[in-house]
Amino acid sequence: MKPIIAISTGDTNGIGYEVIIKALLEGHMFELFKPVIYGNAVVAKYHIQTLGDYWRNINWNVIDSPEQAKDSRLNLIVSYPDSTEVTLGVPSEAANKAAKASLDRACKDLKDGKVQALVTAPLNKEALHGGHTEYLEKMFNGANGGSLMMLCSEGLRVALVCNHVSIADIPSQITEERILAKLNILQQSLIRDFGLEKPRIAVLALNPHAGDAGLLGKEEQEIIAPAIQKANEQGLWVFGPYAADGFFGSGHFKHFDAVLAMYHDQGLIPFKTLDMSGVNYTAGLPVIRTSPDHGTAYDLVGKDQADFLSMRNAMYMAYDLIRARAEYDELRENPLPFIEREDKEGRPRREFIDFKTTKYDSSRN
Repeated sequence: MKPIIAISTGDTNGIGYEVIIKALLEGHMFELFKPVIYGNAVVAKYHIQTLGDYWRNINWNVIDSPEQAKDSRLNLIVSYPDSTEVTLGVPSEAANKAAKASLDRACKDLKDGKVQALVTAPLNKEALHGGHTEYLEKMFNGANGGSLMMLCSEGLRVALVCNHVSIADIPSQITEERILAKLNILQQSLIRDFGLEKPRIAVLALNPHAGDAGLLGKEEQEIIAPAIQKANEQGLWVFGPYAADGFFGSGHFKHFDAVLAMYHDQGLIPFKTLDMSGVNYTAGLPVIRTSPDHGTAYDLVGKDQADFLSMRNAMYMAYDLIRARAEYDELRENPLPFIEREDKEGRPRREFIDFKTTKYDSSRN
């Protein structure tokens, strides 16, 4: 049975509708899942009229609930009124309200299990008084009360300790506890979501030249390195801290499964320099949420020029994550029972029992 993926339309004055429609009507999307767009057909038509003739004859299947979604159709749940004012390329309070209404309705259906994943189109951060990541973390109670912003492409995954934080406030938020928490969320996501049994994680330094032995800052010596050591003591494979410029400039990132950057621009500038069609993934949540790695692009609205590849990749990744989590959970749902024994040297080891092939005598334990 095909999964249902919810798609919030984001800022009604931005490129959300354009990239959503182009991504869904390209390739083999309908063969994989049923899309449900949380928006408004009148607003969508307004955007479509600014595109080329190819897009003009789009018919919406307007539904009240995801259960009514039809295969191979652009299913739409009305989430804000027809009267929503659209002013292409201009931020507005009306657009913010529509964006939040779309997201909230999609999140409700996600929380209720009516859809299996959420893909969010870009919005103005004023709509949520912050970013998607922080808003969804509060709504869905991420792992240990937290979540992790991670940018993903075919050859690189970059996660952040600090998301949307003023540069002036970053040093105060770089703590050993915070780094450890982010590393553990990243580790679990790499295992469950990406199928990496023993991922290698690189950690970037905060200061230039990794602090130059304390000359340019002591965060590396006093905070970041101890956090890495504790992570390794917990069984993670974590390395660093690496000076960010040399790490990316030399291509050293290619030797790792993921990179933990200290703050937004440190990680996202090299990521987007290498690939502007990546995906923003919120790890650590009990639900799946992906997004394109760009913003509202007010300067491109209504010109039929918006690149939809990042949105397309976000949809594909949402589908892949649904399958990956289901497979991971299924494989671990009924693990083989085991007993603890000692080897000849007295070291503990686990002896697994397969009741189909082994006769087990409980008196031996």
